[in-house]
Amino acid sequence: MSEYIGIKRKARRCYGFDEIALAPGRVTINPAEVDTTWKIDGKKFNVPILAAAMDGVVDVKFAIAMGKLGGIAVLNLEGVQTRYEDPDEVLEQLVRADPEKATEIIQSIYTKPIQEKLIEKRIRQIKDADVPAAVSAIPQRAERFGKIAQESGADIFVIQSTVSTVKHISKEYQALDIKRFAKSSKIPVIVGNCVGYEVAYELMVAGAAGILVGIGPGAACTTRGVLGIGVPQVTATVDCAAARDAFFKKTKKYIPIITDGGMRTGGDICKAFACGSDAVMVGSAFARAIEAPGRGYHWGMATPHANLPRGTRIHVGTTGTLEEILFGPARFDDGSQNLMGALQTSMGSVGASSIKEFQKTEIIIAPSIKTEGKIFQQVQRVGMGK
Repeated sequence: MSEYIGIKRKARRCYGFDEIALAPGRVTINPAEVDTTWKIDGKKFNVPILAAAMDGVVDVKFAIAMGKLGGIAVLNLEGVQTRYEDPDEVLEQLVRADPEKATEIIQSIYTKPIQEKLIEKRIRQIKDADVPAAVSAIPQRAERFGKIAQESGADIFVIQSTVSTVKHISKEYQALDIKRFAKSSKIPVIVGNCVGYEVAYELMVAGAAGILVGIGPGAACTTRGVLGIGVPQVTATVDCAAARDAFFKKTKKYIPIITDGGMRTGGDICKAFACGSDAVMVGSAFARAIEAPGRGYHWGMATPHANLPRGTRIHVGTTGTLEEILFGPARFDDGSQNLMGALQTSMGSVGASSIKEFQKTEIIIAPSIKTEGKIFQQVQRVGMGK
């Protein structure tokens, strides 16, 4: 797998979604008859697509709408929803900002302290609608916010940072003991993000109920440009799926992995599942929903960082309702809508009746998959040429 990139220095070849394709199966299945459900901590969900914990994507109303459709939307406990009693005014200011000033304004908006009473309020608002409440925080705030989240009735707690490891070294502050936190938590704890076999395995040993896979692939994320860190999502997913399978073989505990970021279309999502993912987390696809609080804009969780922002505000537009994006009918020809329909059709085409079977799909290296025969679409900027 490795090849020399210079004298005595080797590098491993890794792959992204645009470099692979799925081979059709010998048997095909009616798409309406495939099973797309997935489980975390024994709880089953009909939609294996999570909405990312980003302020341009998820607020209380969006989380409720997603929950009623059978999915999970993760609310960022460190965003505008928990800093402002009325976040709509702040969001309006943010989306109207000039591109040159956007990051500066985002940074200033996020200097307002987080209000713990708003954490409790937002979670209870979601729970009052009788849908799952999933919330997210960085490791440094996990202990305090995790306690509030559990007391407020949250169903899932997500610990999320640019790079998550069990072994974090710091003399400046006390690192979170993930093993102790997960063991003491009364609700499942999803931990991310990571991209490697060893780290994923260690997080599972520490008690994570789910693993987020992906460093820097998001549409609004600039981590790869700012830090130079990241592994393409195909390789990252395959490696972490191998860790999941090894952990299950040894312990009989199945810990789902969730590919997070880098998926723009239904085709990308299908490839993530075929590479071994149990569920996927997307941001920009949902930021285009009418229900999204970003009003057609999307920005990463690390964008507000005071000294080293690793995200930017992008305009994705508003293209349809959340239901259209998830279940159709699609009004666009680029694969950005009816994501569940795409997943079901792809599973049927390769002969997979469940996500577990879909994970065994034959994958081929096909760098020409997006360009072969598509010259007219490219020239006219339609379909796969957009």
